[in-house]
Amino acid sequence: MDTSNSARASFPWRYAVAGVCSALVLFTTAQAISGFFSSASAPMVALGSTIIDFTPAWLKDWAIGLFGTNDKLFLFITLGVVAAALAGIVGLVAKRSMMAGSALVLLLAAVLAASVMTRSSTTLTDLVPTALGTVLGLSALRLLTHLARKSSSAPEAGSASAPDSSRATARRHFLLGTAGTVVLSVIAAGASQALRGASNAVEAARSALGLPAAKVTVPELPKGEDLNTVGVSRFITPNEEFYRIDTALSVPRIDPQEWVLKVHGMVENEFTLTFDELLSKDLVEHYLTLTCVSNPVGGDLVGNAKWLGYPLRELLKQAVPLPGADMVLSTSQDGFSASTPLEVLTDNREALLAIGMNDEPLPLEHGFPVRMVVPGLYGYVSATKWVVDLEVTRFQDKTAYWTTRGWSERGPIKMSSRIETPRSFANLPAGKVVFGGTAWAQTTGIARVELRIDDGPWQEAELSSTVSADTWRQWRYEWNGATSGSHSATVRATDANGELQADEVAPPAPDGSSGWHRLQFSIQ
Repeated sequence: MDTSNSARASFPWRYAVAGVCSALVLFTTAQAISGFFSSASAPMVALGSTIIDFTPAWLKDWAIGLFGTNDKLFLFITLGVVAAALAGIVGLVAKRSMMAGSALVLLLAAVLAASVMTRSSTTLTDLVPTALGTVLGLSALRLLTHLARKSSSAPEAGSASAPDSSRATARRHFLLGTAGTVVLSVIAAGASQALRGASNAVEAARSALGLPAAKVTVPELPKGEDLNTVGVSRFITPNEEFYRIDTALSVPRIDPQEWVLKVHGMVENEFTLTFDELLSKDLVEHYLTLTCVSNPVGGDLVGNAKWLGYPLRELLKQAVPLPGADMVLSTSQDGFSASTPLEVLTDNREALLAIGMNDEPLPLEHGFPVRMVVPGLYGYVSATKWVVDLEVTRFQDKTAYWTTRGWSERGPIKMSSRIETPRSFANLPAGKVVFGGTAWAQTTGIARVELRIDDGPWQEAELSSTVSADTWRQWRYEWNGATSGSHSATVRATDANGELQADEVAPPAPDGSSGWHRLQFSIQ
């Protein structure tokens, strides 16, 4: 009997482990080395960003609907699981042919390199992390495959052809080899975190930044802007609770002293704007509710904040758009772009080039140092974070990131209302039930909110004070004498022009969800 072949067949898991460990070395070392290059040079980040680029609208909506603001975490976990499975397969292939296993690694490296080069902010030098990571990963694969082969081919303990310690020694060498690669990966991961900490000059610059006083401040909030209903969103959403939906897997870190905005295209006067120049302008404050187009009926991808910035109409007035221009293509430092109607940025609404959020500099994940906020439009066509380029152009000539993927090119926000308390399928005691929620109709304002219990008559709810036509309003309704059994509640809103919220049900794609929010609950 060929004990060598028998033993080798008995331990295929060692080759799979060799593949996984080599992949771990590749990605962790590349991640650490990327600290010396642009953030998009990290191969896993670049690959994830490329996957997002090619994600169809229906799959994006599914992921956001299921995971909400944890969609990026889900993507990274999925990528990790898939990478581990593929690495295991590479190890098994290397068991039979080291040349074939190496070819698969090089194929993976080519895919990673292509992903890195698709990022708008990368150059050829940003391929260095992928290249060095691949070299180290291949070296680890060769070493561990060799050790796995030796441990698998060692004669059985107690056989006549070898001492009893032969297999134990070979196995120990393999375990030491795998442990060494894991230690190397941990060191690389630690170095990556250290480099990230050392490069946190941007966070330090943000913390040290003192926002200038606004030339135009918001009036004091009126009494009753918040109904203080338990379970209902506050009028102002804290920065740390504000929803985040964007395409950036790695948050861009832009030194405000290096930030420059280019304004060009179909204009008489092309120019650039530095951060210091922006700070010196006549800034204004404005309360504004932002909404994501992926927000389902009754969803939580919406938030309200006080913004500080410079009116985009004033910026465009300086540029002087040419006749025929009807769109501004805004581009982020990470390559995202949005198509905003020129008329929306030049009318009297407070569309801002924002630098502040709730009396502090923009958080990094919300666009520091500069982003756009535009009343009346979903974020995917207006709220560009980390904005570095404004091109005045025409819809017929240019398309933006999501419009090339089947979404509407203009994206006006639809009037919406939601029930935030009680929650769906809640079990409540008989007697009094308090309902509450928020409603918004940007640039027009909410005038009335009505609630219907089961199929009964519509009842008008109490509304919070109006702060701005661009912000949400809270509502509240008390149902006294709630009887036991299963019930439903439906909410609808009417805007200041007397228009009733559409009851036609529509999904988020391609231009935002619609329909009346309805939930089921029980009275015990």
